[in-house]
Amino acid sequence: MNHQAPERIAVVGFGPVAARLVDELLPAVRAGRVLLTVIGSESAPAYNRVLVADLGVGRTTPEDIELADADELRAAGVNVRLGRTVRRIDRPRRRIELDDGSHDPYDRLVLATGAGAIVPTLTGLNPDPAAVHLLPPGVTALRDLADAARLRETVHRGGHVIVLGGGILGIEAALAAAEEGARVTVVHNGDRPLARNIDHGGGKTLARTLRAAGIDLVSGARSTGVRFLPQAGGRHRFEALELEDGRRIDGDLLLLSCGIRPRTGLAEGAGLPVAKGILVSHRLEADKEGTIFAIGDCAEVRCTDPACAGCSGPGGGPAGLIGPGWRQAEWLARRLVPQDPSAAGTGGADGAPAQLAAERPGVMLLKARNVDMASAGAVEAELWDDEVGSGGCGGTIPPRQVAQWADPEHGRYVKMVTRGGVLEGLVCVGMPRTAAELVLLYERGSELPADRTALFRLDAAEQLPDLSGPADPAASLCRCTGATHGQVQEAVAGGCHSPGAVGDATRAGTGCGGCRSRIVDMIEAHLQSAGAATGTS
Repeated sequence: MNHQAPERIAVVGFGPVAARLVDELLPAVRAGRVLLTVIGSESAPAYNRVLVADLGVGRTTPEDIELADADELRAAGVNVRLGRTVRRIDRPRRRIELDDGSHDPYDRLVLATGAGAIVPTLTGLNPDPAAVHLLPPGVTALRDLADAARLRETVHRGGHVIVLGGGILGIEAALAAAEEGARVTVVHNGDRPLARNIDHGGGKTLARTLRAAGIDLVSGARSTGVRFLPQAGGRHRFEALELEDGRRIDGDLLLLSCGIRPRTGLAEGAGLPVAKGILVSHRLEADKEGTIFAIGDCAEVRCTDPACAGCSGPGGGPAGLIGPGWRQAEWLARRLVPQDPSAAGTGGADGAPAQLAAERPGVMLLKARNVDMASAGAVEAELWDDEVGSGGCGGTIPPRQVAQWADPEHGRYVKMVTRGGVLEGLVCVGMPRTAAELVLLYERGSELPADRTALFRLDAAEQLPDLSGPADPAASLCRCTGATHGQVQEAVAGGCHSPGAVGDATRAGTGCGGCRSRIVDMIEAHLQSAGAATGTS
């Protein structure tokens, strides 16, 4: 009998995307088909970084955002190495060298190194990406558990948090900190927050909403330096942020939210192609031999093969969203460990698609209490931007149409960009039900109703409609995991009566958290229905 040796797979990085890959590979590990090693630089196993801001204001616990249990993985046969970093990749010998001098061999290597915070060039700060962990006291990038602890300490004592940058995670952290009692100032260089994700009208509406939530918003401001307060026997502590116009903003904690940069140094040192991220094909291969792969925030899909079947374009840079990374991990697991053991490593004879399906531009959701914002696609299009485009073979495509509606007094704004009646982009602020419907139509590629104002009626009544009512069981409820309404309903009916329990059963709500309110609605509707039935029996 021919016994095939187990394949040695090493995963570098142990964030949310790596955790999903490890989870998908576990059956093969238990069956003895794979020898799996996962290496994480932090002392803690994978956790959901998207929810670090919630952890930082005390709305969740470290246990609630865990995505892996190191002891359970080791018991299953996984070689889990925490608190270790990979020094270099020895491609000719197919092994990785760790910071403690040890070596781990591999047959297949997966880079899931993620992204690190961008540290702006300011007087008093070292912008070297390798020095992020050396930020001075009172300055944090809110990327890990230690950062969350620093924010939590400041929020709990009602201190002043200065958020530098108008990105999505910074705005979410600012809103959460303000609601929990901290004084918050957001300083950003643009004319509006979330300038990369939202148009001018939506940004102005959001800015008013942020101010109404108690946040001091300093727009169009260029920061130049950081001032520190001398401390006896220790490093100087943050005292103030200095602006180009001479202003000085005193605070207790400076939270950097200036974007992220894919960690590509390890790949670059190994001679792998790198641009914004580690360049990979639609098959997620980073090398020509098909032995090294990259997934998640460190990977940039860019197909360079002219013979690539079904290639619809050059791919794209790292999405910065958890859902696409999880789909990459699930696809790669099927490729690395096919259902047919004889096809291991071949990628194609295993029942998995020959290449990863291209991702449509993702939906950006602002997850905060009492502040709702959604955006996706071509948000830059302007009203009356209706030029006819050219199609293939000399034909034309329908003109792009833009519809806008604004109610600045009440913090509500909607923009719909369509072509042939189908959404190409959307911005929705302060209208959660309308946003939910628009996002659903955008993701399905469905036509909007001819009367666009029909969508506004979802938010028109004082008593909003109950979204937990009947829905297509096959419709996706969780964009990050793909969990459907039917799967969640089945879990709730089976006794899962908390978002955590539903997440354990279906994975819904374990990503960005944007669908957790929908899950709560479904649980409450089920419990009310069950209670009514009991009362009448």
